[in-house]
Amino acid sequence: MIQMRTKLVVADNTGAKEVMCIKVVGAGNRRTAFIGDVIVGSVKKALPGSKIQPGEVVRAVIVRQRMTTRRDDGTSIRFDSNAAVLVDKDGSPRGTRVFGAIARELRQKNFMKIVSLAAEVV
Repeated sequence: MIQMRTKLVVADNTGAKEVMCIKVVGAGNRRTAFIGDVIVGSVKKALPGSKIQPGEVVRAVIVRQRMTTRRDDGTSIRFDSNAAVLVDKDGSPRGTRVFGAIARELRQKNFMKIVSLAAEVV
């Protein structure tokens, strides 16, 4: 469960290293986001010389979360960290690589480009 002020690791090669959640996009008055949801975040840490600077406001898709997620088939999944991939307005990733495992739920939410860039889909 990702809510306001939650810090997430950035799992792509855009240059941002840490993002803090500001708002859940497209959720009405819902305050929490889960795997596959789009959030608006503020970049807290970034590599020097990258295109993305600290303080920049970006959109991101949540690809991993620490809270246990229950699946339709009865299994549950949990990751070691909260992580996100930066995306632009139309939902395509801003980076060219995705690091670490991502959840299968992204395929159901039509983030196929992120799924194809990922090394492992769990």
